[in-house]
Amino acid sequence: MNSEPPEPAPAPRFRPRPWTALETPQDVELWIDEHNQSLTEHIAPHETGYGVCFTLAEGGNIYMQTSADAVILDVDDDAAWIAPLIMAATGVEAPQGQLWVLPDDKLVQLIIGLSTLVASTTLVVGHNFGGRHRKASYSR
Repeated sequence: MNSEPPEPAPAPRFRPRPWTALETPQDVELWIDEHNQSLTEHIAPHETGYGVCFTLAEGGNIYMQTSADAVILDVDDDAAWIAPLIMAATGVEAPQGQLWVLPDDKLVQLIIGLSTLVASTTLVVGHNFGGRHRKASYSR
């Protein structure tokens, strides 16, 4: 029998960052630029399923990935309560499931709408956005 203590679990690759509410489109543009830079620095070209996880103060997570033409949101069950706000902020109807596909021009409105409800953000990699591992990047 091995009496050595078990190896400690490795530290998570990405840690939550406290969120500061964004109030203007310019604030959102700066946030997008900062996250573009973080993605460029921390995500390898071969990695897929990357984006950002918004942890909501009232419970639940929203995983977001953007591409040149769409914003993909994976809203977990604990965050389903946020659907009316997403609809109001973007003018998009709720999907049948938890995966939202929004036009890319809705990103700023979405972030402003969610901003006061977010507790923290965390970069993610390997997230299964609706069963498709796709490469994406933040864009405006």
